[in-house]
Amino acid sequence: MGDDHEFAMDLHRIIKATADAVAGGGASNELVEKVTTHLGIPLSQVVLVGRNGPQWEHASVQAGVDAYLERHGAGEWFGIVGGQRAHEELISMLVQARRSGTFELGAVDYATVATGPEDATEVIQLGLVPATAADGTPVIIGIRGANAMFGQEVCRFEVLAGSREVAAGVREEIERLMDAHNVLRGQVLAFGTNEHRGNELLSFMPRPELSDDEVILAEGVLEAIERHTVGIDASGERLLAAGQHLKRGLLLHGPAGTGKTHTVRYLMGRLPESTVIVLTGMAMRWISKAAELARRLQPSIVVLEDVDLIAQERVYGPAGANPLLFMLLDAMDGIGRDANVTFVLTTNRADELERALTDRPGRVDLAVEIPKPDADGRLRLLELYGRGIELTADLAPIVESTEGVTASYIKELLRRAVLKAIADDPDGGAVTVGSETLTAALAEMQGEHNTLTRALLGSGESGESQPRSFPG
Repeated sequence: MGDDHEFAMDLHRIIKATADAVAGGGASNELVEKVTTHLGIPLSQVVLVGRNGPQWEHASVQAGVDAYLERHGAGEWFGIVGGQRAHEELISMLVQARRSGTFELGAVDYATVATGPEDATEVIQLGLVPATAADGTPVIIGIRGANAMFGQEVCRFEVLAGSREVAAGVREEIERLMDAHNVLRGQVLAFGTNEHRGNELLSFMPRPELSDDEVILAEGVLEAIERHTVGIDASGERLLAAGQHLKRGLLLHGPAGTGKTHTVRYLMGRLPESTVIVLTGMAMRWISKAAELARRLQPSIVVLEDVDLIAQERVYGPAGANPLLFMLLDAMDGIGRDANVTFVLTTNRADELERALTDRPGRVDLAVEIPKPDADGRLRLLELYGRGIELTADLAPIVESTEGVTASYIKELLRRAVLKAIADDPDGGAVTVGSETLTAALAEMQGEHNTLTRALLGSGESGESQPRSFPG
């Protein structure tokens, strides 16, 4: 269906360009001459094929075109000036240049785009370059970046040639090179929106690096999670040879603040070669595009935080299921069983999840509860969050007094104790937290005026419904 549509669009452009050129006449134009001289044909015979993509592909388009030019050779890049360039297609600009001189030969437009959390590269915003096809046939390749200011929200590259077959062949090779040099592969990415026109944006995030002693879970829990994610990734070829599927779904459920997101961050670091795509809140509307990226950039992980926001069981809402739930189900089902893609879902309310998500094999294969820490877990958390300070306090009474709290609560307790220690000794060097300081910080957090804080951090004071069990 997509190829038919692309062919129809290409054909429309060819017919329109030919008709305009025949009707035009016009004076000589340096821009048109540069194109037609290289191609060796009049403008009326020029065929254009192109490829539209989301704006976050701009750096990958540039990388694919650069790799193509390095392989087949190229002339000098040139640009186009004049007219309303943002609203015109390349072939239309050439026709107008020939007819009325609206567009002329000019300098290349450049832009800078991100290629990582702290990296960026220069790309062609609008420019063309003489090149050749694999068989030596002359072609022109053009790149145009997205420009949200003018309503152009796609990145596009185009190939001009004397025949559709030649142009399409060059386009297909550039697409293969784009995939091989995709700057998104192996990155941690997060979808979001901005205030202009609801644009979809893709941001790079640093990959967390956590050691296993920084993840405090009940005995055997982290091992089970790693077996289902890291283990399958490491044994992919042998699993496929044994007729087993690679795609998997992992659900982490439990009260807020117990470490679900922390565990996900640990997995990101344990799978450094995997592309990670994170969706939270309203960004979940991009689940279809996230799944498409995950397929292309596998091995990959799609993380959906607080999935209950869209996957609430239908009995909880009068209008039925959230439409985003069906997009999620389609996205999970649309990825082949042999794809090395992991869906990681987190929720604080597993008992409210739609059974269509949790009961069907191949969507969620493993559901793991991340409970509140027991006494041993609270002790280990105090020691973990006490790193970097001189923690001289007797921890046993604190462990006993914090039964039912979450990891987030323990973390905040240590932070407040450190703040108190600094306030008590503003001119000191290393921070020392003794029993008196830590006990005072705990008393403050347990005070009546901190009721909301305790609820947000998970103090264990309010009753919570027990999550139901899930298959796997």
